[in-house]
Amino acid sequence: MLVLLAGIFVVHIATVIMLFVSTIANVWMVGYYNAQEVSSGLWLQCNKSCTQLLVTSSDEASLKAVQAFMILSIIFSVIALVVFIVQLFTLEKGKRFYITGAVMLVCWLCILIGVSIYTARFTKLPGTTRVHHGYCFILAWICFCFSFIISILYLVLRKK
Repeated sequence: MLVLLAGIFVVHIATVIMLFVSTIANVWMVGYYNAQEVSSGLWLQCNKSCTQLLVTSSDEASLKAVQAFMILSIIFSVIALVVFIVQLFTLEKGKRFYITGAVMLVCWLCILIGVSIYTARFTKLPGTTRVHHGYCFILAWICFCFSFIISILYLVLRKK
């Protein structure tokens, strides 16, 4: 049981770190302009130097929604980690980690909404060729899977 709890704890910490990296780094979309790599994230667009991300007025609300949901997912993931640690030491034997699982499900939902909006609205970089998604986008989807698995494990896990 201790090994299972430690494994879940490590995966949860890895998920929090990956959420931080995917939200902060500016490699959600990668393209090429004049044979130079251009990357775009949630905050900046980088070529040789980073500049303010230029979005159309119709996409601005979508970008702000993605930013908000990714930040919310980080917050809920950290809250779930703290609640798990608190419940680990205060919960009676035989009880389940319902609160931790519920908070992680909210985190999962925030990731789902944020990454889905980005997938639907941002498919290309203006003026670039050979556009593909970067590692931050992939990390966000990995965090989506991990947070769902962790939340289900928390919901069925009993403290023995």
